[in-house]
Amino acid sequence: MFLVVDNGSIYTKQLTDFLIQKNISFERQSPQSLRLDLLSNYDSFILSGRRKNEKKVNEVNSKIIKYCIKNNNKLLGICYGAEILALTLGGTIRKISALQKGIESVQIIKENYICNNTINIFESHSYEISKLPNTLISLARSKNCENEIIQYKERPIFGTQFHPEMSQDGNDLIEKFCSL
Repeated sequence: MFLVVDNGSIYTKQLTDFLIQKNISFERQSPQSLRLDLLSNYDSFILSGRRKNEKKVNEVNSKIIKYCIKNNNKLLGICYGAEILALTLGGTIRKISALQKGIESVQIIKENYICNNTINIFESHSYEISKLPNTLISLARSKNCENEIIQYKERPIFGTQFHPEMSQDGNDLIEKFCSL
Protein backbone atom coordinates (compact mmCIF):
# COMPACT_ATOMS: atom_id res chain seq x y z
CA MET A 1 0.00 0.00 0.00
CA PHE A 2 1.25 3.47 -0.94
CA LEU A 3 1.09 6.48 1.34
CA VAL A 4 0.86 9.83 -0.42
CA VAL A 5 2.04 12.51 1.98
CA ASP A 6 0.16 15.64 0.91
CA ASN A 7 2.46 18.53 1.75
CA GLY A 8 0.08 21.07 0.23
CA SER A 9 1.13 21.16 -3.43
CA ILE A 10 -1.44 22.48 -5.87
CA TYR A 11 -0.55 19.48 -8.07
CA THR A 12 -1.31 16.69 -5.55
CA LYS A 13 -4.80 16.16 -7.02
CA GLN A 14 -3.24 15.34 -10.42
CA LEU A 15 -1.00 12.81 -8.66
CA THR A 16 -3.84 11.09 -6.82
CA ASP A 17 -6.08 11.17 -9.93
CA PHE A 18 -3.30 9.40 -11.86
CA LEU A 19 -2.88 6.75 -9.15
CA ILE A 20 -6.65 6.13 -9.15
CA GLN A 21 -6.68 5.88 -12.96
CA LYS A 22 -3.90 3.26 -12.79
CA ASN A 23 -5.65 1.32 -10.00
CA ILE A 24 -2.75 1.88 -7.61
CA SER A 25 -3.96 1.49 -4.03
CA PHE A 26 -2.97 4.38 -1.77
CA GLU A 27 -3.92 6.50 1.21
CA ARG A 28 -3.47 10.27 1.25
CA GLN A 29 -2.55 12.01 4.50
CA SER A 30 -1.21 15.37 5.56
CA PRO A 31 1.95 15.57 7.67
CA GLN A 32 -0.14 17.19 10.43
CA SER A 33 -2.48 14.17 10.74
CA LEU A 34 -0.04 11.36 9.94
CA ARG A 35 0.72 8.95 12.77
CA LEU A 36 4.40 8.07 12.46
CA ASP A 37 3.91 4.95 14.58
CA LEU A 38 1.80 3.52 11.73
CA LEU A 39 4.40 3.88 8.93
CA SER A 40 4.80 0.09 8.92
CA ASN A 41 1.29 -0.12 7.41
CA TYR A 42 2.79 1.13 4.12
CA ASP A 43 5.45 -0.34 1.86
CA SER A 44 5.85 2.69 -0.43
CA PHE A 45 5.74 6.45 0.02
CA ILE A 46 5.29 9.48 -2.22
CA LEU A 47 6.13 12.90 -0.76
CA SER A 48 4.31 15.66 -2.65
CA GLY A 49 5.48 19.17 -3.31
CA ARG A 50 4.52 22.01 -0.97
CA ARG A 51 3.35 25.63 -1.00
CA LYS A 52 5.11 26.99 2.08
CA ASN A 53 7.94 26.10 4.43
CA GLU A 54 6.72 24.69 7.76
CA LYS A 55 8.99 23.20 10.42
CA LYS A 56 6.51 20.44 11.40
CA VAL A 57 6.08 19.37 7.74
CA ASN A 58 9.87 19.22 7.32
CA GLU A 59 10.26 17.12 10.50
CA VAL A 60 7.59 14.60 9.48
CA ASN A 61 8.95 14.22 5.94
CA SER A 62 12.50 13.76 7.28
CA LYS A 63 11.28 11.01 9.64
CA ILE A 64 9.56 9.24 6.72
CA ILE A 65 12.78 9.43 4.67
CA LYS A 66 14.85 7.98 7.53
CA TYR A 67 12.23 5.25 8.02
CA CYS A 68 12.39 4.32 4.31
CA ILE A 69 16.19 4.16 4.33
CA LYS A 70 16.27 2.05 7.49
CA ASN A 71 13.57 -0.35 6.25
CA ASN A 72 14.42 -0.31 2.51
CA ASN A 73 10.97 1.02 1.56
CA LYS A 74 10.26 2.65 -1.79
CA LEU A 75 10.05 6.43 -1.75
CA LEU A 76 9.48 9.08 -4.41
CA GLY A 77 9.97 12.69 -3.35
CA ILE A 78 8.42 15.22 -5.74
CA CYS A 79 9.90 18.75 -5.94
CA TYR A 80 9.94 19.67 -2.23
CA GLY A 81 10.02 15.91 -1.57
CA ALA A 82 13.34 15.69 -3.42
CA GLU A 83 14.65 18.79 -1.65
CA ILE A 84 13.82 17.44 1.82
CA LEU A 85 15.40 14.11 0.82
CA ALA A 86 18.66 15.92 0.04
CA LEU A 87 18.44 18.12 3.17
CA THR A 88 17.68 15.18 5.47
CA LEU A 89 20.83 13.40 4.29
CA GLY A 90 23.13 16.43 4.54
CA GLY A 91 22.71 18.10 1.14
CA THR A 92 21.80 21.72 0.51
CA ILE A 93 19.18 23.66 -1.43
CA ARG A 94 19.20 27.25 -2.69
CA LYS A 95 16.68 29.80 -3.83
CA ILE A 96 16.99 30.30 -7.59
CA SER A 97 16.92 33.70 -9.26
CA ALA A 98 13.64 33.14 -11.11
CA LEU A 99 10.72 30.74 -10.73
CA GLN A 100 11.19 27.69 -12.98
CA LYS A 101 7.76 27.01 -14.46
CA GLY A 102 6.80 25.19 -17.63
CA ILE A 103 7.87 22.33 -19.83
CA GLU A 104 11.55 21.34 -19.63
CA SER A 105 13.62 18.69 -21.37
CA VAL A 106 15.54 16.45 -18.96
CA GLN A 107 18.52 14.32 -20.01
CA ILE A 108 19.05 11.03 -18.19
CA ILE A 109 22.76 10.76 -17.32
CA LYS A 110 22.79 7.48 -15.37
CA GLU A 111 20.96 4.25 -16.08
CA ASN A 112 18.11 3.66 -13.65
CA TYR A 113 14.78 1.85 -13.18
CA ILE A 114 12.33 4.72 -13.53
CA CYS A 115 13.22 6.49 -16.78
CA ASN A 116 15.61 6.59 -19.70
CA ASN A 117 16.73 8.77 -22.62
CA THR A 118 15.36 12.31 -22.62
CA ILE A 119 12.04 13.12 -21.00
CA ASN A 120 9.83 16.19 -21.17
CA ILE A 121 8.55 17.24 -17.78
CA PHE A 122 6.79 20.11 -15.98
CA GLU A 123 8.79 22.38 -13.66
CA SER A 124 7.29 24.60 -10.96
CA HIS A 125 9.79 25.55 -8.27
CA SER A 126 11.79 28.44 -6.85
CA TYR A 127 14.30 26.32 -4.92
CA GLU A 128 16.63 23.61 -6.15
CA ILE A 129 19.04 21.06 -4.77
CA SER A 130 22.44 22.74 -4.88
CA LYS A 131 24.64 20.06 -3.29
CA LEU A 132 24.01 16.34 -2.99
CA PRO A 133 25.22 14.39 0.02
CA ASN A 134 27.48 11.43 -0.83
CA THR A 135 24.56 9.01 -0.29
CA LEU A 136 22.59 10.47 -3.22
CA ILE A 137 23.46 10.32 -6.90
CA SER A 138 22.17 12.45 -9.74
CA LEU A 139 20.37 10.51 -12.48
CA ALA A 140 19.26 13.39 -14.71
CA ARG A 141 19.82 17.06 -15.46
CA SER A 142 18.36 19.87 -17.51
CA LYS A 143 19.82 23.09 -18.83
CA ASN A 144 18.66 24.85 -15.65
CA CYS A 145 19.17 22.17 -13.01
CA GLU A 146 21.98 19.67 -12.31
CA ASN A 147 19.87 17.39 -10.09
CA GLU A 148 16.52 16.85 -11.80
CA ILE A 149 16.29 13.22 -10.63
CA ILE A 150 18.22 11.82 -7.67
CA GLN A 151 18.49 8.38 -6.10
CA TYR A 152 19.69 7.06 -2.76
CA LYS A 153 22.60 4.72 -3.57
CA GLU A 154 21.14 1.51 -5.05
CA ARG A 155 17.85 1.67 -3.17
CA PRO A 156 14.36 2.41 -4.56
CA ILE A 157 14.45 5.92 -3.06
CA PHE A 158 14.14 8.69 -5.66
CA GLY A 159 13.52 12.40 -5.89
CA THR A 160 12.43 14.56 -8.81
CA GLN A 161 13.02 18.32 -8.78
CA PHE A 162 10.09 18.58 -11.21
CA HIS A 163 6.43 17.56 -10.98
CA PRO A 164 6.07 14.19 -12.76
CA GLU A 165 2.32 14.22 -12.09
CA MET A 166 1.98 17.06 -14.64
CA SER A 167 3.32 15.45 -17.86
CA GLN A 168 3.00 12.21 -19.81
CA ASP A 169 6.71 11.34 -19.44
CA GLY A 170 6.41 12.15 -15.74
CA ASN A 171 3.35 9.92 -15.42
CA ASP A 172 5.36 7.12 -17.04
CA LEU A 173 8.08 7.70 -14.41
CA ILE A 174 5.51 7.46 -11.59
CA GLU A 175 4.08 4.27 -13.06
CA LYS A 176 7.54 2.68 -13.33
CA PHE A 177 8.30 3.72 -9.75
CA CYS A 178 5.04 2.19 -8.53
CA SER A 179 5.78 -1.10 -10.32
CA LEU A 180 9.28 -1.52 -8.78
